[in-house]
Amino acid sequence: MPSTIYFADLTLQLNAQAQKDIQLDVDALYRNPEYFQVKLDRVNLYMPIIERVLEESGAPSDLKYLVIQESGLIPDAVSTSNAVGFWQFKRETAHEVFMQVDHHIDERKNIVSSTQGAAAYLGKHNSYLDNWLCATVSYQMGLGGAQRYFGSQYKGHKTMKITASTHWYFKKFLAHKIAFESQLGKSNYSTHLAEISVQGPTDLRELAKNLGVSETHLEEYNKWVLKRKIPEGKTYSLTYLASGAPDWSPSVASNTAPQPGPVKVSTPSPPITSSGYPKVSGSQTAPFEKNQIKINGIKGIIAAATTSQEDFAERIGIGDGKLRRVNDLPKNVSIQKGKLYYTKRKKSKGPVPYHVVHSGETLWAISQMYGIRLHSLKAKNRLYKDEDLKQGMVLNLQDYRGKNESIAYQNTSAPTRPSSTQPSNNPRPTTPSSTPANTSQRMHTVSKGETLYSISKKYSVSVNDIIEWNRLKNASMIQVGQQLIIKKP
Repeated sequence: MPSTIYFADLTLQLNAQAQKDIQLDVDALYRNPEYFQVKLDRVNLYMPIIERVLEESGAPSDLKYLVIQESGLIPDAVSTSNAVGFWQFKRETAHEVFMQVDHHIDERKNIVSSTQGAAAYLGKHNSYLDNWLCATVSYQMGLGGAQRYFGSQYKGHKTMKITASTHWYFKKFLAHKIAFESQLGKSNYSTHLAEISVQGPTDLRELAKNLGVSETHLEEYNKWVLKRKIPEGKTYSLTYLASGAPDWSPSVASNTAPQPGPVKVSTPSPPITSSGYPKVSGSQTAPFEKNQIKINGIKGIIAAATTSQEDFAERIGIGDGKLRRVNDLPKNVSIQKGKLYYTKRKKSKGPVPYHVVHSGETLWAISQMYGIRLHSLKAKNRLYKDEDLKQGMVLNLQDYRGKNESIAYQNTSAPTRPSSTQPSNNPRPTTPSSTPANTSQRMHTVSKGETLYSISKKYSVSVNDIIEWNRLKNASMIQVGQQLIIKKP
């Protein structure tokens, strides 16, 4: 049992009694080797997805051990207090983090949706508690309970002592981290859990046919579909077993704590505005200080220097996870000098009904311009990639585009705006090299709105076939303009 453990952004120093307490829990987890192996197999099956979603949400990767502690990764687990699913959400708490729970769908049993919900829930608590140990304990006792239990004594602390009096829930969490961390990804698997994005109305029978698996198989790995039918109105992540080992390197704690670098602060450049947005109000003399300005009526700030998210968040006094969430920022993307950033959550609707797309704009830049959440902007227009944006498109900022309603266009005579770079550290996928002429196959160019599922139906092949022919790693990551090999059935 180590005397020092790194968790999230914390350095934990364990005394002798704490080491004994935690070792007892670790021993209990190892006591039945067969039972532990069954649980480990589930962990290694789901963990690539969990790690990815936590990273996309800006949450610490170490939180993945909490889902093992909560449910053992049993999708339909139910507690004595009627908490349900992977992350053990009660119905009302699930609704708070925008999960769908009704007679048709229960996203608490969906590994992607529930992990997104857990990241949002824990991130919100950490924004108040400013300590990931306290936030983790709040998962068991609630935010109010954690605030009463801890007070403000640990706010902002980065080094903490773990003793016999440390809350039992966190010591049990550390036991799960220690027991499973060294086992992640070590087994050799011939299958992995694949994902595909689906929109209703559809049903598991039709999806199973196109995926080349049984309906029973889809039911087993998608218990969130309660009546075998997926209603319209939302995009869901469907999972199924596919052949081949997962392309995954487990994320484990580093051996050394990160050292923040210095931040050089200089006078910011004025933000670029167009068509009257974003609207900046408040103190224009100190826009780079917290609580001095509002952007579209939402508290915000102008970056005084180009720096890291962590340094910027620390300087303005908020958690870096919260900074990412309220600005829809991917992890490890730099903060840019002179740009506007929100310190409070953006809204689900824009301040005006429409926005006309100009050359060089991105979905993220538009969401920042109007203070609308990125996922809301995408959902209202059913546009999910920057490649789908065309100059002159009229985007809805308040209402959802109708199911059969095409996107309107408007001539844009205004000068081209400066490029608004999408905050992403993922390079745009390249088009596969041309394939030698082969009469048994053809090339399909992905069009706007197409999915592997719709393409498979067009050519009467299965989604798994397309994935295998094109060596795709993620079924939901095809891009407009991408060329896919389609072999004749």
